Amino acid sequence: MQSDNARLDRPYNGSMENQKENSFEIPPKATRRVIAPSYKARILKEYDSLDTNGRGALLRREGLYSSHISNWRKTIGVNGDLSQAKTKGPRPKPEASKIKSLEKENQRLAKELEKARRVIEVQGKLIAS
Repeated sequence: MQSDNARLDRPYNGSMENQKENSFEIPPKATRRVIAPSYKARILKEYDSLDTNGRGALLRREGLYSSHISNWRKTIGVNGDLSQAKTKGPRPKPEASKIKSLEKENQRLAKELEKARRVIEVQGKLIAS
């Protein structure tokens, strides 16, 4: 009990809070790794030349998953070349080309309508005079 009283008799200086250190660290923001098409082609070639055990060892060594190999094969199947592969971004909707042509026609018709309105306005002024 005496130690409690001794502690209360001392003036408070806030030193206990200052002694605490933040023991947590904020991890750096994760970023996606960008894999070059030449690297993908080299790995696919090596992957195809190996047996099952060798394939697993290759994936572990390179830090890859079998899904990477599958996705790379799909992009090659679509484009025929990994260097031209474009896998990011939204897929175009099938109606997009139709919408684009209709918008173009709409602009053309709006210009034509404006021209017709000017002609009518001029004709109206000619008749009135």
